[in-house]
Amino acid sequence: MMNIVLDSCQRVVLHSQHVSLDEEVLVCFARQLIEMGLKPPRWEPRYHFSGTTERMAHYLLLLDALNFCFWPEPRWTVSYQGETLNGYWALATSLKRAFEVDRILDDLEQFATMTEEKLKRILDGTNEIPLLNERAQILRELGQVLSERFEGRAINLFEAADGSAARLIQLLTEHFSSFRDEAVYDGRKVCFYKRAQILAADLHGAFGGEGLGRLGDLDQLTAFADYKLPQVLRHLGILRYDKDLNARIDAKELIPAGSAEEIEIRAHTVWAVERIRQELERLSVSARAFEIDWMLWNLGQKDEFRAKPYHRTLTIYY
Repeated sequence: MMNIVLDSCQRVVLHSQHVSLDEEVLVCFARQLIEMGLKPPRWEPRYHFSGTTERMAHYLLLLDALNFCFWPEPRWTVSYQGETLNGYWALATSLKRAFEVDRILDDLEQFATMTEEKLKRILDGTNEIPLLNERAQILRELGQVLSERFEGRAINLFEAADGSAARLIQLLTEHFSSFRDEAVYDGRKVCFYKRAQILAADLHGAFGGEGLGRLGDLDQLTAFADYKLPQVLRHLGILRYDKDLNARIDAKELIPAGSAEEIEIRAHTVWAVERIRQELERLSVSARAFEIDWMLWNLGQKDEFRAKPYHRTLTIYY
């Protein structure tokens, strides 16, 4: 299943006009990763909800259904235990807080009638979360499909994957249009499946590789092509953009979803992580693509890796 992501992204890389990989820098960085002793970050219980298997399944499905596009200004923020959080951590904690105080979120079928106002109350932050209408629509689809196909229970969806990350991604992309993260480049389909893949990895992380998190084929996951990883890879000099694209991203212009430039950035991100994985393997170090993704994402939280802007695309997919 997941070879379709690598294969379609590699095809884009081979025909790209605006983005390229610096293989020499990439090889050097793989060695640096070993020297730095970087390890995949652990699941962070402080910011994520923990409860019964049933409730955690609901939480994780909601989390990654809404896990996209946090960058537009003014930033949506959430206050939590004395911290002001934005981006993914704001989403994780706002949902955690909601699950801790309101059992109504246990009934995912009710999301079939989700409104923007109700979603704002659930997330309860400062400023409005971007693409609020699209997020509400995603939850309406979620509630409807779960009701019709999985008896209203996220755990039924996850158990239907039968311990396979690839099968879970197939189920998500088959039944939920919002997880069907695909594009067309030079007349051919390109698959990224960012949020579907990250949900599989989050199941593994949240359950410590046990129970619902025991997925036997996590090595098939690729990088989760978003806007933070390309920023890190560009800072490192692994991703290189042509002069025009450099200028547009530095000027914080919108890069349209589905444009050749945007597809090339995402495809090169997936392929760069795969090449890092291959290089580490050549150096007798085992790391899965999603673990390298997590390491790069964590680097991206440091100020030094934010010197150059990330590309700005309004999309529900990342």
